[in-house]
Amino acid sequence: MKINVEVDCTPEEARRAMGLPDFTPIHERYVAMIQESMEKGASPELIETLMKSWAPMGEAGLTFWRQLFDTSGKGSRD
Repeated sequence: MKINVEVDCTPEEARRAMGLPDFTPIHERYVAMIQESMEKGASPELIETLMKSWAPMGEAGLTFWRQLFDTSGKGSRD
């Protein structure tokens, strides 16, 4: 027997139904901090340091994304 249930709700309604925490204020603060850094003319080194401390998995996550962008950029130039 196979039963399909379709639920039509917003992401906010789904989050509440599953009892997950609301990280909206944290996300807004995170974005605001990045915008402040960009508006102040932050150096690339400062941005990289911030991303290392804020990004999931720290340095490993940053290395993954850097490698992903490097490989995708090489493919488009060939």
